[in-house]
Amino acid sequence: MVTLTFSGQDHYLAVGVTPVGTRDWYGDFPFAAWPWAQDALGDGQPVLFKDISYEQIAALEPDVIEGLGSGMTEEQYAELSKIAPTIAAEAQYTDYSTPWAVRARTIGRIVGEADKADAIVSALEQRFADVAASHPDWAGMEAAVAFNVTEFGVYHSIDTRAQILGQLGFKTPAAIDAAGEPDAFWVPLSEEQMALLDTDLVVWIVGAGDPARIAGMPMRDHLEAARQGREVVADFPLSGAFSFATPLSLNYMLDRLVPLIEVAVDGDPATVVETSREAGLLD
Repeated sequence: MVTLTFSGQDHYLAVGVTPVGTRDWYGDFPFAAWPWAQDALGDGQPVLFKDISYEQIAALEPDVIEGLGSGMTEEQYAELSKIAPTIAAEAQYTDYSTPWAVRARTIGRIVGEADKADAIVSALEQRFADVAASHPDWAGMEAAVAFNVTEFGVYHSIDTRAQILGQLGFKTPAAIDAAGEPDAFWVPLSEEQMALLDTDLVVWIVGAGDPARIAGMPMRDHLEAARQGREVVADFPLSGAFSFATPLSLNYMLDRLVPLIEVAVDGDPATVVETSREAGLLD
């Protein structure tokens, strides 16, 4: 197997399969295995590539090339198909909108581990349902998943991160989905559009960026969500787990994210979201 999906290796490792080649997204971990995936990787040593390189992929002589969340073009799909059978995102999804559960189950079928993948997904879906049921006040609350890494923007509801919050009960405001290209998974914003983020909950994805970029945005001070302490900063590992959205990362994400959300939306501005304080948003 070669996986071109950003975070794709996690899905294979979850069902006991190590790809011969995997997309190296970000994080600078050995063999692209983040902490939640390292035990599953064991002594595996997949070849890593940042971009889709026909030569690198062909040299691995894969039986199947998978790119459910790779952003491959039609031209790339045609060229890759000359190397081995290639699987791209299903037609009803855009490049990066395939739900995590669909990706996991599809990859399970690809490698002949459909039952194992289904059991893993079902357990995770039950955990999401249990968290949502124990927080009925979250149902119908609006949430924005935003970022300011190299530029400022917000994710549409078709993005995996927004979908995950949806499983916890939160909704992406229609105004966010109406901004930018409708099929895009995110939209760039100017600071003058900051009001789009004034929701019941704002989750900031930091990734490998500097949270000082967020803290230094003057217009953010005008957000009621900021004044009321309804912001959650997803620090480097939490951003990774949130963005990877895999069977291996989601339990870690829920362990850390749920308590932070509880504090953010408890209705008491005096309670402090620890990651937001650490990022300097409360200074």
